[in-house]
Amino acid sequence: MIMLRKSISRVIREHRRAAGISQETLSERAGIHRTYISMLERGLKSPTLEVFSRIALALGAAPSKLLAEAEETHGP
Repeated sequence: MIMLRKSISRVIREHRRAAGISQETLSERAGIHRTYISMLERGLKSPTLEVFSRIALALGAAPSKLLAEAEETHGP
């Protein structure tokens, strides 16, 4: 479970950086507190499906796409 959490964290961080936005901007778009985004990106917390979906959509990506990317490095 920890490996998947780290993979999800990495994917969120990479997509945010690729979009050229700050954690604060992402948090505003997704309606999530900035410190929670930070904890997710550092792998300290695991997002619920609802939160993961809101983040993905705020990044302009389908949640399934981000999850597939995380699974590629983690495995099924």
